Amino acid sequence: MPKGLAGSRKARVAQEHLCELVFRPSAHLLVLALAPLRVPPPAVAVSAGAAGIAAAVGLGRGHLVVAALLVQLKTVLDNGDGQLARLTGRITVLGRYLDSELDLLVNAALFAAAGWYAGRPVLAAAGFVALTTVLNANFNAERLYRAERGVPAEALPHATGRAERLLRGLYLLLYAPQDRLVERFVARRLRDAGPAARLVYHDRPTVAVLAQFGMSSQLAAFAVCTALGRPLAFSWVALAELAVVALLAFRRELLIRTVPTLEEEAL
Repeated sequence: MPKGLAGSRKARVAQEHLCELVFRPSAHLLVLALAPLRVPPPAVAVSAGAAGIAAAVGLGRGHLVVAALLVQLKTVLDNGDGQLARLTGRITVLGRYLDSELDLLVNAALFAAAGWYAGRPVLAAAGFVALTTVLNANFNAERLYRAERGVPAEALPHATGRAERLLRGLYLLLYAPQDRLVERFVARRLRDAGPAARLVYHDRPTVAVLAQFGMSSQLAAFAVCTALGRPLAFSWVALAELAVVALLAFRRELLIRTVPTLEEEAL
């Protein structure tokens, strides 16, 4: 069994600083209390989702400070379920899919509530799409960075039970199209690139910057905007982050132009 905070940490190329400094240590205290009680990690994931939905309901009713606090509770619980699973050796297929799908549901509910509260549903929808795209860019940047360096990708766990198969199918429906789109774009862009150019394209600085746009940091920013009485301001934050993703993509285009193509290497 892993010991301590370090032992419950998921291996990452780059860490999300706010999460590491605030939310993971906070969640670890909760995990130390729950582990002896044999609380199943999926129950913590469900509690995180419930806190997020409660935050959305509170936001829709105008209880902004309560909503902001519930969002932070959701983040602590969200960090806690994975830590608890790794610390106790109870990593389950159900928990793997449940966590990702509840995150998406909570994000959609929070933006819907913010749009309802502010009376600007279009801006809320734009913010939700931007946030989903940024989170997907974060996930795929690290995944493709590892793959380019020969690190095997984490395979989607095989589902055996009925609930697991249902959640796996839903996961593939929601997330697989985005991942395939990114893979096709990168494959086309690097079609004539040599090994050196591929390593330059999948660079660590890009992964490190995108890691700071992880879920914990996103929800912390959402909570700040909400507590300040401007929950929909987070849509502009998400759109600004999307612009940063575009700038990082442009930077990578400039980087690979400095590296010879396969044809140039053959001359």
